[in-house]
Amino acid sequence: MIGDVSPPVASIPVVEGKEESKKHQNLLPPFSKVFSHFGTSGVSVALATGVTHPLDVLKVRLQMQHVGQRGHLIGMAGTFLQLIKNEGARSLYLGLTPALTRSVLYGGLRLGLYEPTKISFDWAFGSTNVFVKIASGAFAGAFSTALTNPVEVVKVRLQMNPNAVPISEVREIVSKEGIGALWKGVGPAMVRAAALTASQLATYDEAKRILVKQSSLTEGFHLHLCSSVVAGVVSTLITAPMDMIKTRLMLQQGSESTRIYRNGFHCGYKVVRKEGPLALYKGGFAIFARLGPQTMITFILCEKLRSLAGLHTM
Repeated sequence: MIGDVSPPVASIPVVEGKEESKKHQNLLPPFSKVFSHFGTSGVSVALATGVTHPLDVLKVRLQMQHVGQRGHLIGMAGTFLQLIKNEGARSLYLGLTPALTRSVLYGGLRLGLYEPTKISFDWAFGSTNVFVKIASGAFAGAFSTALTNPVEVVKVRLQMNPNAVPISEVREIVSKEGIGALWKGVGPAMVRAAALTASQLATYDEAKRILVKQSSLTEGFHLHLCSSVVAGVVSTLITAPMDMIKTRLMLQQGSESTRIYRNGFHCGYKVVRKEGPLALYKGGFAIFARLGPQTMITFILCEKLRSLAGLHTM
């Protein structure tokens, strides 16, 4: 009819099509949110690394004591005094540049990939129980380490050589040992990172859930602090032996025939056989002294930065 001004029926599917198109478009978050998600993770890990880096230098020096033999171990305090006396206070910040570079890349990926991986596993298996959280953390840690291992190798080499320069060290490694040397220790490093991320993030995630359920704590600083302390203790106990093996492999030089350790398992076996089982925890206190505060600083900062960026809590 001429007087009928109602919209034609044909227009309805067009509107629905637009709505469906918008729904599909909204499945992917905007770039700014993705950048904030990974950026807040990387910045929080880098800041925590900057604060705790001297302890990382001490840890590496402790792990390299009496390689291949038993002997009286110098403690963290003795190593600290020896380092200050022989190399000066600046030696406590050896390898800081590659450490911060790696923290932004590795930390951003490690923490940033955990949540998307957990969501993907939830979609695939219909569950976010503790085993899914462990698997998500393991994948995020291993994948991130595989990409950033060269920076870790350079960092460890610089921590043992006060006169080295990052770019020069990279050139020397590649020219003398080949480009593959930048991935020395990648196997144990991936295992360690998988174990670290799984234990750290899954423990933090579960600790938050349990504390909210069983105590009067609510989302905020005190909940983040308590959860991160638990995560720091658990992750240190699990990863200390892997960290020591990774350090030994990254620092050994020479040809295949002259190297002490063939791989991570061989390194662990020789360390236990020649230096004793407790040698796997060389630098263990330094690892906890570093990893405990680093875990707390990382999670507390990350939660705060996520809040400021308009993201939901971890």
